[in-house]
Amino acid sequence: MPRYVALLRGVNVGRRNRVAMADLRQVARSLGHTDVATYIQSGNLLFSSPDESVLRVADALEQAIASSLGVQPVVVVLSPADLAQVIADNPFPDETNLQCLHAVVRRETMTTDEIAAVDAAQQVARAKGSRDEAVVVGRALFLRTPDGIGRSDLALRLGRSGGLAAGTARNWATVTRLMGMLDPVD
Repeated sequence: MPRYVALLRGVNVGRRNRVAMADLRQVARSLGHTDVATYIQSGNLLFSSPDESVLRVADALEQAIASSLGVQPVVVVLSPADLAQVIADNPFPDETNLQCLHAVVRRETMTTDEIAAVDAAQQVARAKGSRDEAVVVGRALFLRTPDGIGRSDLALRLGRSGGLAAGTARNWATVTRLMGMLDPVD
């Protein structure tokens, strides 16, 4: 049975959209998913499902979470191959601070206009002295913030321009941990 990771956007951020991971696991089980687990409190759900369509699984999770838990997060579902591709596409393989490298994963690839908005935001941030970098590869936007994401002018601009809105961000430590957790359950 296929194994997946679902990444929820915007849950448990500050006081908004609070979701207990036990409740999230229960929602996944109610949809017939098995081998259900969560990782940290930021909406990382791992499970097995007979459904082979990541979009169909994501849609069903979004609907079930909204009706059961009263929040409406964007849900991005990745197969092990999808997540392995994100890891292989990392344009910053030499970054040693895994908290300063983020992958913003989306359901679909960015449009030409969205990529242009990322490039424009990066140019403005660089003109202000930012060392941050953003690179779009496939369904992921890779964001390197050497001074921290909390102080990142580029991350702020990407949030305003929509470059981050359609996806969900995870730092590189979480990305690689989730890959390790996707190994088949014995």
